[in-house]
Amino acid sequence: MGSAGIATAAAVLVFASGMASAEEGGATAGPYATPEAFGEALFFDVNLSKTRSQACATCHDPARAFTDPRPTAAGRAVSLGADGQSLGDRNAPTAAYAMFSPTFARRADGSYVGGQFHDGRAAGLAEQAGGPPLNPIEMGLADVNEAAARILENPRYGATLDALYGPGTASDPEAVYRAATSAIAAFEATDLFAPFDSRYDRYLRGEVQLTDEEELGRVLFFSQQFTNCNLCHQLRRSPMAADETFTDYSYHNIGVPANTAARAVTGITATDLGLLANPAVDDPAEAGKFKVPGLRNVAVTGPYMHNGVFEDLRTVILFYNKYNSKAAARQINPETGAPWAAPEVPDTLSMDELTTGPALDDERIDALVAFLGTLTDRRYEDLLK
Repeated sequence: MGSAGIATAAAVLVFASGMASAEEGGATAGPYATPEAFGEALFFDVNLSKTRSQACATCHDPARAFTDPRPTAAGRAVSLGADGQSLGDRNAPTAAYAMFSPTFARRADGSYVGGQFHDGRAAGLAEQAGGPPLNPIEMGLADVNEAAARILENPRYGATLDALYGPGTASDPEAVYRAATSAIAAFEATDLFAPFDSRYDRYLRGEVQLTDEEELGRVLFFSQQFTNCNLCHQLRRSPMAADETFTDYSYHNIGVPANTAARAVTGITATDLGLLANPAVDDPAEAGKFKVPGLRNVAVTGPYMHNGVFEDLRTVILFYNKYNSKAAARQINPETGAPWAAPEVPDTLSMDELTTGPALDDERIDALVAFLGTLTDRRYEDLLK
């Protein structure tokens, strides 16, 4: 998205949030009144990239459920860097509802939970916000000093730093960047990113009814007998909880194959080790595990999996179903017409979870897809196919 597109998206977002944007009043206006408003301006600021062409909102477009809508030579599986050439190896996760992921930690049983990015390498939102501007294949700034200098080019930002974070903050590059990333995190923790106003939420409040197909999908999803969905995609004890994010933030290897089509373009050959790529993790048993994604807005945030290897949501459910079905047709990827490709990391599969429950027929697969569509925030319902 170019700067004009960013400005348009910002205008839409400001209308929804009621916060002051970077365009409102310009650089000569007074300090932003809150960290959230400051963070909003930074979220849309293309000057935080080397080429002054890319902002946080470029890969997390609020008009597309905070995912990246831009096509590349590798399709939409991976994102294009600010240099107009660089491509990574992972799909940009949505920033919606990301605030609810707990701080990255190791549980008493030795398993890992939470964090940001697919491998949890950022403990929380602020650390995540600090990554892309300094990533050479993303926004491309050289270091914290260059990032701070870009921030201080805007006099309004400088005034905000001293007003909100203490006199002298603007004179310390580390403090400038720390304040900026915490402000972006504060913005990402506003209700704008998590409105809980989907048809599912309205159903829980008694405002709408689900169709028979959607209701069947809901029952199946939360079933302890007929699917394995809720083993990893249910956080709260009650299936009627109003703040369900549809992930327990754990890590699993579900056997996702490498995205060979994208890698044919990117030239990347290294195995993606998932959780083992997190600097805080050194146990080979964690290789190939990725954080369980939340399912809110999942119907409008494809392509799917950490590497964007599947285009269609129904394909994802069929992929899970292959572990429980002996039918020959279920061993074929409908998007390729060929057998499901082998897992990129085959030795650490979460087979207990993957093989729980019976095989699903088409009616139940379609019902699950229909139910997942009800998890779409109201403002994105027009994106549903």
